[in-house]
Amino acid sequence: MASGDLYEVERIVDKRRNKKGKWEYLIRWKGYGSNEDTWEPEHHLLHCEEFIDQFNNLHLQRDKRPRQARPSEAVRGRGEARRRKRSGTGAMLKPRKISKQAGDRATKTVTYRTASGELQPLPVQKEHNGVENGDINALDYDSAAPVDKMMQDLDVTKTPLLNEIASTLSNGGMNLHSSVKRKLVEEKGYVFDKRLRYNIRQNESNCRFRDIVVRKEEGFTHVLLSSQTSDNNALTPEIMKEVSRALSNAAADSSKLLLLSAVGSVFCSGLDHSYLIGRLSTDRRKESNRIADAIRDFIRAFLHFKKPIVVAINGPALGLGASILPLCDIVWASEKAWFQTPCASTRLTPTGCSSYTFPQILGVALANEMLFCGRKLTAQEACSRGLVSQVFWPTTFSQEVMLRVREMATCSAVVLEESKCLVRSFLKSVLEEVNEKECQMLKQLWSSTKGLESLFTYLQEKICEA
Repeated sequence: MASGDLYEVERIVDKRRNKKGKWEYLIRWKGYGSNEDTWEPEHHLLHCEEFIDQFNNLHLQRDKRPRQARPSEAVRGRGEARRRKRSGTGAMLKPRKISKQAGDRATKTVTYRTASGELQPLPVQKEHNGVENGDINALDYDSAAPVDKMMQDLDVTKTPLLNEIASTLSNGGMNLHSSVKRKLVEEKGYVFDKRLRYNIRQNESNCRFRDIVVRKEEGFTHVLLSSQTSDNNALTPEIMKEVSRALSNAAADSSKLLLLSAVGSVFCSGLDHSYLIGRLSTDRRKESNRIADAIRDFIRAFLHFKKPIVVAINGPALGLGASILPLCDIVWASEKAWFQTPCASTRLTPTGCSSYTFPQILGVALANEMLFCGRKLTAQEACSRGLVSQVFWPTTFSQEVMLRVREMATCSAVVLEESKCLVRSFLKSVLEEVNEKECQMLKQLWSSTKGLESLFTYLQEKICEA
Protein backbone atom coordinates (compact mmCIF):
# COMPACT_ATOMS: atom_id res chain seq x y z
CA MET A 1 0.00 0.00 0.00
CA ALA A 2 1.37 3.40 -0.93
CA SER A 3 2.31 5.72 1.89
CA GLY A 4 0.15 8.79 2.26
CA ASP A 5 -3.07 7.00 1.26
CA LEU A 6 -5.90 6.68 3.75
CA TYR A 7 -7.49 3.31 4.40
CA GLU A 8 -10.73 2.72 6.29
CA VAL A 9 -11.35 -0.34 8.45
CA GLU A 10 -14.41 -2.34 7.43
CA ARG A 11 -14.27 -5.02 10.15
CA ILE A 12 -11.94 -7.29 12.13
CA VAL A 13 -11.71 -10.83 10.81
CA ASP A 14 -9.50 -12.63 13.32
CA LYS A 15 -6.97 -12.11 16.09
CA ARG A 16 -3.83 -13.90 17.29
CA ARG A 17 -0.85 -13.51 19.61
CA ASN A 18 2.55 -12.78 18.14
CA LYS A 19 5.86 -14.16 19.37
CA LYS A 20 6.06 -11.48 22.07
CA GLY A 21 2.64 -12.45 23.42
CA LYS A 22 0.86 -9.31 22.18
CA TRP A 23 -2.44 -9.29 20.31
CA GLU A 24 -2.61 -8.73 16.56
CA TYR A 25 -5.83 -8.29 14.56
CA LEU A 26 -6.57 -9.31 10.97
CA ILE A 27 -8.09 -6.22 9.33
CA ARG A 28 -10.52 -6.22 6.38
CA TRP A 29 -10.03 -2.88 4.63
CA LYS A 30 -13.03 -1.10 3.16
CA GLY A 31 -13.08 -1.43 -0.63
CA TYR A 32 -10.60 -4.33 -0.68
CA GLY A 33 -11.08 -8.08 -0.77
CA SER A 34 -9.90 -10.78 1.57
CA ASN A 35 -6.59 -11.07 -0.30
CA GLU A 36 -5.68 -7.59 0.97
CA ASP A 37 -6.27 -8.41 4.68
CA THR A 38 -3.33 -7.49 6.90
CA TRP A 39 -2.31 -8.31 10.46
CA GLU A 40 -1.98 -5.16 12.57
CA PRO A 41 -0.73 -4.85 16.19
CA GLU A 42 -3.19 -3.54 18.77
CA HIS A 43 -1.34 -0.24 19.31
CA HIS A 44 -1.97 0.62 15.62
CA LEU A 45 -5.74 0.55 16.27
CA LEU A 46 -6.12 3.40 18.78
CA HIS A 47 -9.25 4.74 17.04
CA CYS A 48 -10.88 1.40 16.24
CA GLU A 49 -12.17 0.47 19.70
CA GLU A 50 -15.70 -0.12 18.40
CA PHE A 51 -14.51 -2.75 15.91
CA ILE A 52 -12.36 -4.46 18.59
CA ASP A 53 -15.22 -4.50 21.12
CA GLN A 54 -17.64 -5.83 18.50
CA PHE A 55 -15.23 -8.59 17.49
CA ASN A 56 -14.45 -9.59 21.11
CA ASN A 57 -18.16 -9.58 21.98
CA LEU A 58 -18.97 -11.92 19.10
CA HIS A 59 -16.22 -14.29 20.20
CA LEU A 60 -17.42 -14.12 23.79
CA GLN A 61 -20.94 -15.10 22.77
CA ARG A 62 -19.58 -17.86 20.52
CA ASP A 63 -17.52 -19.29 23.40
CA LYS A 64 -20.61 -19.37 25.64
CA ARG A 65 -22.57 -21.56 23.19
CA PRO A 66 -22.45 -25.30 23.90
CA ARG A 67 -20.12 -27.04 21.48
CA GLN A 68 -21.85 -29.48 19.12
CA ALA A 69 -20.25 -32.06 16.89
CA ARG A 70 -20.01 -30.93 13.29
CA PRO A 71 -21.93 -33.00 10.68
CA SER A 72 -18.71 -34.03 8.96
CA GLU A 73 -17.31 -35.40 12.21
CA ALA A 74 -20.52 -37.33 12.96
CA VAL A 75 -20.64 -38.86 9.45
CA ARG A 76 -16.97 -39.77 9.61
CA GLY A 77 -17.48 -41.46 13.00
CA ARG A 78 -20.45 -43.54 11.78
CA GLY A 79 -18.56 -44.60 8.64
CA GLU A 80 -15.58 -45.73 10.67
CA ALA A 81 -17.83 -47.76 12.99
CA ARG A 82 -19.54 -49.52 10.03
CA ARG A 83 -16.20 -50.45 8.48
CA ARG A 84 -14.98 -51.93 11.73
CA LYS A 85 -18.20 -53.91 12.19
CA ARG A 86 -18.11 -55.34 8.62
CA SER A 87 -14.43 -56.24 8.80
CA GLY A 88 -14.74 -57.68 12.29
CA THR A 89 -11.54 -55.95 13.29
CA GLY A 90 -13.11 -53.90 16.00
CA ALA A 91 -16.16 -53.69 18.15
CA MET A 92 -18.83 -51.06 17.85
CA LEU A 93 -17.73 -47.89 19.66
CA LYS A 94 -20.11 -47.03 22.48
CA PRO A 95 -20.50 -43.45 23.61
CA ARG A 96 -19.12 -42.87 27.07
CA LYS A 97 -21.76 -42.14 29.68
CA ILE A 98 -21.37 -38.80 31.40
CA SER A 99 -23.35 -38.17 34.51
CA LYS A 100 -25.54 -35.11 34.55
CA GLN A 101 -23.84 -33.86 37.67
CA ALA A 102 -20.38 -34.10 36.12
CA GLY A 103 -21.63 -32.47 32.94
CA ASP A 104 -22.96 -29.55 34.91
CA ARG A 105 -19.61 -29.09 36.57
CA ALA A 106 -17.87 -29.16 33.22
CA THR A 107 -20.08 -26.63 31.49
CA LYS A 108 -21.17 -24.24 34.19
CA THR A 109 -18.55 -21.92 35.68
CA VAL A 110 -19.44 -19.16 38.10
CA THR A 111 -16.96 -16.68 39.58
CA TYR A 112 -17.51 -15.69 43.17
CA ARG A 113 -16.27 -12.91 45.39
CA THR A 114 -16.36 -12.66 49.17
CA ALA A 115 -18.52 -10.04 50.84
CA SER A 116 -19.56 -10.05 54.51
CA GLY A 117 -18.34 -13.61 54.95
CA GLU A 118 -20.64 -15.13 52.28
CA LEU A 119 -20.07 -16.27 48.75
CA GLN A 120 -22.00 -14.25 46.17
CA PRO A 121 -21.98 -14.46 42.37
CA LEU A 122 -20.00 -11.66 40.73
CA PRO A 123 -22.21 -9.81 38.21
CA VAL A 124 -20.86 -9.16 34.75
CA GLN A 125 -19.84 -5.53 34.42
CA LYS A 126 -21.62 -3.47 31.76
CA GLU A 127 -19.77 -0.88 29.74
CA HIS A 128 -21.41 2.39 28.66
CA ASN A 129 -21.95 1.08 25.14
CA GLY A 130 -23.87 -1.94 26.44
CA VAL A 131 -21.11 -4.47 25.62
CA GLU A 132 -20.46 -7.06 28.28
CA ASN A 133 -16.95 -6.88 29.65
CA GLY A 134 -15.95 -10.47 30.16
CA ASP A 135 -12.40 -9.59 31.22
CA ILE A 136 -13.31 -8.25 34.65
CA ASN A 137 -11.37 -9.89 37.46
CA ALA A 138 -12.98 -11.43 40.51
CA LEU A 139 -11.49 -9.42 43.36
CA ASP A 140 -11.95 -9.77 47.07
CA TYR A 141 -12.94 -6.75 49.09
CA ASP A 142 -10.35 -5.62 51.57
CA SER A 143 -11.40 -6.28 55.10
CA ALA A 144 -12.35 -3.19 57.07
CA ALA A 145 -10.22 -1.93 59.93
CA PRO A 146 -11.01 -3.68 63.21
CA VAL A 147 -13.74 -2.00 65.19
CA ASP A 148 -11.71 -2.23 68.39
CA LYS A 149 -8.96 -0.04 66.96
CA MET A 150 -11.47 2.58 65.90
CA MET A 151 -13.04 2.51 69.36
CA GLN A 152 -9.64 3.24 70.89
CA ASP A 153 -9.44 6.43 68.83
CA LEU A 154 -13.00 7.46 69.75
CA ASP A 155 -13.64 8.87 73.21
CA VAL A 156 -17.11 7.40 73.56
CA THR A 157 -17.74 8.88 77.00
CA LYS A 158 -18.17 12.47 75.81
CA THR A 159 -21.63 12.48 74.26
CA PRO A 160 -24.61 10.09 74.29
CA LEU A 161 -24.51 10.07 70.49
CA LEU A 162 -21.03 8.56 70.53
CA ASN A 163 -22.20 5.78 72.81
CA GLU A 164 -24.97 4.93 70.36
CA ILE A 165 -22.52 4.93 67.44
CA ALA A 166 -20.09 2.78 69.39
CA SER A 167 -22.76 0.17 70.14
CA THR A 168 -23.85 0.16 66.51
CA LEU A 169 -20.29 -0.35 65.32
CA SER A 170 -19.65 -3.12 67.85
CA ASN A 171 -22.83 -5.00 66.97
CA GLY A 172 -22.70 -4.54 63.24
CA GLY A 173 -18.95 -4.89 62.83
CA MET A 174 -18.88 -2.22 60.10
CA ASN A 175 -17.22 1.14 59.54
CA LEU A 176 -17.88 4.17 57.38
CA HIS A 177 -15.55 3.38 54.53
CA SER A 178 -16.72 -0.18 54.07
CA SER A 179 -20.25 1.13 53.52
CA VAL A 180 -19.08 3.91 51.21
CA LYS A 181 -16.98 1.44 49.22
CA ARG A 182 -19.87 -1.01 48.98
CA LYS A 183 -22.14 1.82 47.81
CA LEU A 184 -19.67 2.71 45.05
CA VAL A 185 -19.63 -0.90 43.92
CA GLU A 186 -23.42 -1.21 43.94
CA GLU A 187 -24.05 2.06 42.10
CA LYS A 188 -21.35 2.00 39.45
CA GLY A 189 -20.06 -1.57 39.39
CA TYR A 190 -16.53 -0.58 40.39
CA VAL A 191 -14.38 -3.18 42.13
CA PHE A 192 -11.49 -1.68 44.08
CA ASP A 193 -8.31 -3.71 43.76
CA LYS A 194 -5.65 -2.87 46.29
CA ARG A 195 -3.42 -5.60 44.86
CA LEU A 196 -2.73 -3.45 41.81
CA ARG A 197 -0.75 -0.98 43.86
CA TYR A 198 1.90 -3.54 44.77
CA ASN A 199 2.82 -4.05 41.13
CA ILE A 200 4.42 -0.61 40.99
CA ARG A 201 5.65 -0.17 44.53
CA GLN A 202 9.28 -0.32 45.67
CA ASN A 203 10.79 0.88 42.41
CA GLU A 204 13.68 3.37 42.40
CA SER A 205 13.04 5.79 45.26
CA ASN A 206 9.40 4.87 45.83
CA CYS A 207 10.11 3.47 49.27
CA ARG A 208 10.48 7.04 50.56
CA PHE A 209 6.70 7.36 50.35
CA ARG A 210 4.10 5.14 51.97
CA ASP A 211 0.81 6.16 50.35
CA ILE A 212 1.93 7.52 46.98
CA VAL A 213 4.24 6.33 44.23
CA VAL A 214 6.62 8.73 42.47
CA ARG A 215 8.17 7.80 39.14
CA LYS A 216 10.76 9.85 37.28
CA GLU A 217 9.96 9.54 33.59
CA GLU A 218 11.71 11.12 30.63
CA GLY A 219 10.77 14.79 30.81
CA PHE A 220 8.10 14.55 33.53
CA THR A 221 7.36 13.30 37.05
CA HIS A 222 4.53 10.80 37.57
CA VAL A 223 2.80 10.84 40.98
CA LEU A 224 0.24 8.11 41.71
CA LEU A 225 -2.15 7.97 44.67
CA SER A 226 -1.71 4.47 46.08
CA SER A 227 -2.92 4.62 49.67
CA GLN A 228 -2.26 1.68 51.95
CA THR A 229 -3.65 3.37 55.07
CA SER A 230 -7.09 4.40 53.73
CA ASP A 231 -9.76 2.98 51.44
CA ASN A 232 -10.40 4.24 47.89
CA ASN A 233 -7.40 6.60 48.03
CA ALA A 234 -9.05 8.74 50.72
CA LEU A 235 -6.94 11.67 51.96
CA THR A 236 -5.49 12.03 55.46
CA PRO A 237 -3.04 14.71 56.68
CA GLU A 238 -0.18 12.25 56.28
CA ILE A 239 -1.10 11.45 52.68
CA MET A 240 -1.53 15.15 51.85
CA LYS A 241 1.93 15.86 53.28
CA GLU A 242 3.42 13.16 51.06
CA VAL A 243 1.79 14.67 47.96
CA SER A 244 3.03 18.15 48.96
CA ARG A 245 6.56 16.80 49.42
CA ALA A 246 6.42 15.10 46.01
CA LEU A 247 5.32 18.38 44.41
CA SER A 248 8.16 20.21 46.14
CA ASN A 249 10.71 17.67 44.88
CA ALA A 250 9.31 17.82 41.33
CA ALA A 251 9.50 21.63 41.35
CA ALA A 252 13.26 21.45 41.97
CA ASP A 253 14.22 18.66 39.57
CA SER A 254 14.72 18.70 35.79
CA SER A 255 11.19 17.53 34.90
CA LYS A 256 9.08 19.81 32.70
CA LEU A 257 5.66 18.88 34.06
CA LEU A 258 3.89 16.64 36.58
CA LEU A 259 1.35 13.89 35.91
CA LEU A 260 -1.04 13.03 38.77
CA SER A 261 -3.06 9.80 38.60
CA ALA A 262 -4.17 6.96 40.89
CA VAL A 263 -3.87 3.21 41.33
CA GLY A 264 -7.10 1.19 41.48
CA SER A 265 -10.54 1.97 40.11
CA VAL A 266 -11.21 5.08 42.26
CA PHE A 267 -9.17 8.24 41.73
CA CYS A 268 -9.82 9.78 45.15
CA SER A 269 -12.73 9.59 47.61
CA GLY A 270 -11.91 12.86 49.39
CA LEU A 271 -11.21 13.30 53.08
CA ASP A 272 -11.11 10.16 55.20
CA HIS A 273 -14.19 10.62 57.41
CA SER A 274 -13.37 7.76 59.77
CA TYR A 275 -9.96 9.37 60.35
CA LEU A 276 -11.62 12.73 61.06
CA ILE A 277 -14.03 11.25 63.57
CA GLY A 278 -11.33 9.26 65.34
CA ARG A 279 -9.04 12.28 65.70
CA LEU A 280 -11.64 14.94 66.47
CA SER A 281 -13.10 12.79 69.24
CA THR A 282 -9.86 12.93 71.26
CA ASP A 283 -8.96 16.64 71.23
CA ARG A 284 -11.23 18.45 68.81
CA ARG A 285 -9.65 21.92 69.10
CA LYS A 286 -6.07 20.77 68.62
CA GLU A 287 -6.91 18.18 65.96
CA SER A 288 -9.21 20.51 64.03
CA ASN A 289 -6.37 23.04 63.73
CA ARG A 290 -3.89 20.35 62.70
CA ILE A 291 -6.12 18.79 60.02
CA ALA A 292 -7.28 22.14 58.63
CA ASP A 293 -3.66 23.35 58.43
CA ALA A 294 -2.73 20.17 56.56
CA ILE A 295 -5.51 20.83 54.01
CA ARG A 296 -4.35 24.46 53.66
CA ASP A 297 -0.72 23.43 53.00
CA PHE A 298 -1.90 20.73 50.59
CA ILE A 299 -3.80 23.28 48.49
CA ARG A 300 -0.90 25.75 48.69
CA ALA A 301 1.39 23.14 47.17
CA PHE A 302 -0.82 23.10 44.06
CA LEU A 303 -1.14 26.88 43.94
CA HIS A 304 2.64 27.49 44.13
CA PHE A 305 3.72 24.71 41.76
CA LYS A 306 5.20 26.54 38.75
CA LYS A 307 5.23 23.67 36.26
CA PRO A 308 2.11 22.40 34.44
CA ILE A 309 0.08 19.75 36.30
CA VAL A 310 -1.76 17.14 34.24
CA VAL A 311 -4.36 14.98 36.01
CA ALA A 312 -5.57 11.60 34.71
CA ILE A 313 -8.93 10.68 36.31
CA ASN A 314 -9.41 6.93 35.94
CA GLY A 315 -12.52 6.63 38.15
CA PRO A 316 -14.72 8.46 40.67
CA ALA A 317 -13.34 11.70 42.13
CA LEU A 318 -15.17 12.78 45.30
CA GLY A 319 -14.92 15.68 47.72
CA LEU A 320 -11.44 17.17 47.95
CA GLY A 321 -10.34 14.80 45.18
CA ALA A 322 -12.65 16.67 42.78
CA SER A 323 -12.11 20.14 44.29
CA ILE A 324 -8.40 20.23 43.40
CA LEU A 325 -9.03 19.69 39.67
CA PRO A 326 -9.49 23.40 38.80
CA LEU A 327 -6.13 24.05 40.50
CA CYS A 328 -4.45 21.81 37.92
CA ASP A 329 -3.79 22.82 34.32
CA ILE A 330 -5.03 19.89 32.21
CA VAL A 331 -7.60 17.29 33.30
CA TRP A 332 -8.14 14.13 31.24
CA ALA A 333 -10.81 11.65 32.31
CA SER A 334 -11.87 8.11 31.50
CA GLU A 335 -15.43 7.46 30.37
CA LYS A 336 -15.89 5.61 33.68
CA ALA A 337 -15.05 8.68 35.79
CA TRP A 338 -17.63 10.77 37.63
CA PHE A 339 -17.38 13.74 39.97
CA GLN A 340 -19.17 14.68 43.17
CA THR A 341 -18.58 17.18 45.99
CA PRO A 342 -21.33 16.45 48.56
CA CYS A 343 -20.04 18.99 51.10
CA ALA A 344 -23.36 19.74 52.78
CA SER A 345 -24.51 16.11 52.96
CA THR A 346 -21.17 15.04 54.50
CA ARG A 347 -21.42 17.85 57.11
CA LEU A 348 -18.41 19.72 55.69
CA THR A 349 -17.88 23.12 54.10
CA PRO A 350 -16.25 23.46 50.64
CA THR A 351 -12.51 22.90 50.41
CA GLY A 352 -9.81 23.13 47.75
CA CYS A 353 -10.95 26.65 46.70
CA SER A 354 -14.06 25.04 45.18
CA SER A 355 -16.25 27.79 46.66
CA TYR A 356 -14.59 30.12 44.12
CA THR A 357 -13.42 27.90 41.24
CA PHE A 358 -16.62 25.87 40.78
CA PRO A 359 -18.91 28.90 40.22
CA GLN A 360 -16.32 30.38 37.86
CA ILE A 361 -16.08 27.20 35.74
CA LEU A 362 -19.47 25.51 36.09
CA GLY A 363 -21.68 28.51 36.70
CA VAL A 364 -23.33 29.46 39.99
CA ALA A 365 -26.40 27.23 39.58
CA LEU A 366 -24.58 23.98 38.84
CA ALA A 367 -21.83 24.75 41.37
CA ASN A 368 -24.44 25.19 44.09
CA GLU A 369 -26.07 21.91 43.11
CA MET A 370 -22.73 20.13 43.43
CA LEU A 371 -21.64 21.78 46.69
CA PHE A 372 -25.02 21.83 48.45
CA CYS A 373 -26.99 18.92 46.96
CA GLY A 374 -24.19 16.52 45.97
CA ARG A 375 -25.04 16.59 42.24
CA LYS A 376 -23.04 14.00 40.28
CA LEU A 377 -21.35 14.92 37.03
CA THR A 378 -20.47 12.28 34.47
CA ALA A 379 -17.22 12.57 32.55
CA GLN A 380 -19.03 13.86 29.47
CA GLU A 381 -20.99 16.44 31.50
CA ALA A 382 -17.81 17.62 33.22
CA CYS A 383 -16.12 17.94 29.82
CA SER A 384 -18.98 19.96 28.34
CA ARG A 385 -18.91 22.29 31.38
CA GLY A 386 -15.14 22.86 31.28
CA LEU A 387 -14.08 20.93 34.38
CA VAL A 388 -12.44 18.24 32.20
CA SER A 389 -10.37 18.82 29.05
CA GLN A 390 -10.95 15.54 27.21
CA VAL A 391 -12.66 12.18 27.80
CA PHE A 392 -11.10 8.94 26.56
CA TRP A 393 -12.30 5.38 26.16
CA PRO A 394 -11.52 3.29 29.29
CA THR A 395 -9.67 0.48 27.50
CA THR A 396 -7.14 2.87 25.94
CA PHE A 397 -7.18 5.60 28.60
CA SER A 398 -3.65 5.03 29.91
CA GLN A 399 -2.15 4.84 26.42
CA GLU A 400 -3.89 8.04 25.32
CA VAL A 401 -2.72 9.92 28.43
CA MET A 402 0.90 8.76 28.23
CA LEU A 403 1.07 9.52 24.51
CA ARG A 404 -0.03 13.12 25.08
CA VAL A 405 2.09 13.65 28.20
CA ARG A 406 5.23 12.44 26.43
CA GLU A 407 4.48 14.72 23.51
CA MET A 408 3.97 17.63 25.90
CA ALA A 409 7.27 16.80 27.64
CA THR A 410 9.15 17.49 24.39
CA CYS A 411 8.28 21.20 24.64
CA SER A 412 10.60 23.77 26.14
CA ALA A 413 10.57 23.83 29.95
CA VAL A 414 10.89 27.62 29.99
CA VAL A 415 7.95 28.06 27.61
CA LEU A 416 5.73 25.74 29.66
CA GLU A 417 6.56 27.43 32.95
CA GLU A 418 6.19 30.99 31.62
CA SER A 419 2.92 30.12 29.88
CA LYS A 420 1.47 28.79 33.14
CA CYS A 421 2.66 31.91 34.95
CA LEU A 422 0.77 34.11 32.47
CA VAL A 423 -2.44 32.10 32.90
CA ARG A 424 -2.33 31.63 36.68
CA SER A 425 -0.47 34.61 38.16
CA PHE A 426 -3.45 36.95 38.49
CA LEU A 427 -5.53 34.23 40.22
CA LYS A 428 -2.93 33.11 42.76
CA SER A 429 -3.57 35.82 45.36
CA VAL A 430 -7.34 35.34 45.11
CA LEU A 431 -7.10 31.57 45.51
CA GLU A 432 -4.75 31.88 48.48
CA GLU A 433 -7.26 34.11 50.23
CA VAL A 434 -10.11 31.71 49.43
CA ASN A 435 -8.06 28.76 50.70
CA GLU A 436 -7.38 30.55 53.97
CA LYS A 437 -11.06 31.36 54.52
CA GLU A 438 -12.20 27.80 53.73
CA CYS A 439 -9.74 26.31 56.23
CA GLN A 440 -10.75 28.82 58.92
CA MET A 441 -14.36 27.79 58.37
CA LEU A 442 -13.41 24.13 58.84
CA LYS A 443 -11.66 24.94 62.12
CA GLN A 444 -14.74 26.72 63.43
CA LEU A 445 -17.01 23.91 62.30
CA TRP A 446 -14.96 21.13 63.90
CA SER A 447 -14.31 23.10 67.09
CA SER A 448 -18.01 23.64 67.76
CA THR A 449 -20.15 21.04 69.49
CA LYS A 450 -22.90 21.29 66.87
CA GLY A 451 -20.48 20.83 63.98
CA LEU A 452 -18.85 17.79 65.56
CA GLU A 453 -22.15 16.14 66.45
CA SER A 454 -23.36 16.80 62.89
CA LEU A 455 -20.34 14.87 61.62
CA PHE A 456 -21.09 12.00 64.00
CA THR A 457 -24.71 12.01 62.83
CA TYR A 458 -23.47 11.58 59.27
CA LEU A 459 -21.47 8.54 60.36
CA GLN A 460 -24.50 7.06 62.07
CA GLU A 461 -26.62 7.58 58.94
CA LYS A 462 -24.03 5.79 56.84
CA ILE A 463 -24.00 2.86 59.24
CA CYS A 464 -27.80 2.64 59.14
CA GLU A 465 -27.79 2.68 55.32
CA ALA A 466 -25.32 -0.17 55.28
